Amino acid sequence: MAPARDERLMGLALIEAERGRGRTHPNPVVGAVVVSGGRVIARGHHAQAGGPHAEIVALREAGARARGAEIYVTLEPHDHHGRTPPCSEALIAAGVARVVIGSIDPNPLVRGRGVHRMRAAGLEVVIGVQKVNCDSINESWFKFITTGFPWVHLKAAITLDGKLATASGDSRWVTGPASRLRVHQLRDQLDAVLVGIGTAIADNPRLTVRGVPGGRDPIRVVVDSLARLSPRARLLPALVACTSRAPPARVRRLEKAGSIVLRCRGAERVDLEDLLRQLAGRGLTSLLVEGGAALHGSFLAQGLWDELSLFVAPKLAGESALSWAGLPGSTSMKDALPLRIQSVDSATFAPDLLLRARPARGTRSTAARGGRTPPR
Repeated sequence: MAPARDERLMGLALIEAERGRGRTHPNPVVGAVVVSGGRVIARGHHAQAGGPHAEIVALREAGARARGAEIYVTLEPHDHHGRTPPCSEALIAAGVARVVIGSIDPNPLVRGRGVHRMRAAGLEVVIGVQKVNCDSINESWFKFITTGFPWVHLKAAITLDGKLATASGDSRWVTGPASRLRVHQLRDQLDAVLVGIGTAIADNPRLTVRGVPGGRDPIRVVVDSLARLSPRARLLPALVACTSRAPPARVRRLEKAGSIVLRCRGAERVDLEDLLRQLAGRGLTSLLVEGGAALHGSFLAQGLWDELSLFVAPKLAGESALSWAGLPGSTSMKDALPLRIQSVDSATFAPDLLLRARPARGTRSTAARGGRTPPR
């Protein structure tokens, strides 16, 4: 076990890492602290792709005091030339004596190379301090970098009987202010937000971030097989996923409105797996899927999801109201889609509750195929 001192100082680096949440794609979130004489003398986090990494920010703040110091960093310092020079070389050049690392970079092309270089240069390197927490903060990036798919987070606001709107389609508002604010926080933290064409037409949403200090709008994505979206839709400009059957005139109209049209596989409907690959190819590491029901059902049925947030209001909408998950009905309970409940929060979002779930172990999830060249 790591000494309590190392655990505590890595905790400070974890806090630093979170300051970059939602701003670093296609890179991970990383935090670092420099310690000398038992005191924290510098802190840093990765703020955006192409900018200095956490280690460099902290080293610059420490200056000459970095010589002989320790540095705590949540992710293994990279050892290759990407948009920025290798952080492992910078740590060696700065004269740091001890490097404490939370997570090893999971990419097979780079895993352990930074550790090897620093140890070969005589630095003391400690691995795995607060590993569970350091792995957790980059769960979505780990999936992205090893599989070529973004992390997919499904979200729905529903009544106690599982409805997202009344029979007339009215959904304002299913849940209360605290739940709606949390959705805006999720938009701020994830790289992109996706809706289906039915939701885009019926609700004409903006899909922006509101009520979050310093909030950042996600990339908007619409699944629109036939390019039916109006060029005056409030969520534009966006990435619009179409099939080859989309009329060229409609495609040009959306492009003229500033959108980028993604041509996806699929005859009648957009192939979601192909869409996810294309989004990852654009450096989008995480995706918030806000519906509607048919889209949620497709992600669930195909196993193309990683996390689910259900905001449940203490209301009953009745049998004719619209269900949130457009799945075919199971003929027997053993055929029902199993989930793994992760947490239930009935206090933070009162009078609503937030139920978080993951795919049940053993069920299909987005397959890991190939790897990615590290974007860092």
